[in-house]
Amino acid sequence: MKNLILFQPDLCLKEGMRLKMEEYIEDRLIELADEKFKKFHSGLCPNVDNIIGVKVPLLRNLAKELYEEYGLEYFNHTKSDYYEEVMLEGIMIGLLDIRVDKVLEYIKNFLPKINNWAICDTFCSGLKIAKKNKKIFWEFIDSYLDSENEYEVRFAVVMMLYHFLDDEHTIEVTKRIERIKHQGYYVKVAVAWLISIMYIKYPAYTYGYLEEDCNLDDITFNKAIQKINDSKRVSDDDKFYIKDLKRI
Repeated sequence: MKNLILFQPDLCLKEGMRLKMEEYIEDRLIELADEKFKKFHSGLCPNVDNIIGVKVPLLRNLAKELYEEYGLEYFNHTKSDYYEEVMLEGIMIGLLDIRVDKVLEYIKNFLPKINNWAICDTFCSGLKIAKKNKKIFWEFIDSYLDSENEYEVRFAVVMMLYHFLDDEHTIEVTKRIERIKHQGYYVKVAVAWLISIMYIKYPAYTYGYLEEDCNLDDITFNKAIQKINDSKRVSDDDKFYIKDLKRI
């Protein structure tokens, strides 16, 4: 991180005007908003009524800019009035170049703010630090699988999907998803998505798991079959056999 500047809490300079940082960030988000994207994305996020309409690549660019200029001071000026403000905070956490235990504290504080699948999944994909600290993160996400909060459980599942479908962890991943008791729709869909990606990476193992060892509920199981069949990365021959596993 270069040019780290400690932000003065009350004011920041923008085009000759002195504005509070919160107002500055909100103004930047509104400037980047796209009305067509807002309508499109709102349709993908039911029950989320505070979307401005900023595309994720633009949020990532803004996050890099803010982190370069203000560093950790940014986190003293976060708001959650808009969907994009929460998304931006999650992306910023993914940029942190500090001790891993400190990053985990930021993650713990952020998780209660997640209230939809899009913020959850974007947040998880950006936590590249997990790949460098797999043992720590493997232990960290474990307790969230038993959470009563739907998006905390989804967080743990999607973290495994992005960072732990490897030779060392895949068998343990299947054991962990079997533990999940939460009945939330977005948990079930996340587990199904994980299985579909696991099939792409480990087709023989995943087929055997689905055919003989899988104890997931029928809804989650059939969603996994559906996602495998919808994937362009699975051959037609494989899809032919996978379809036969669907539970009636």
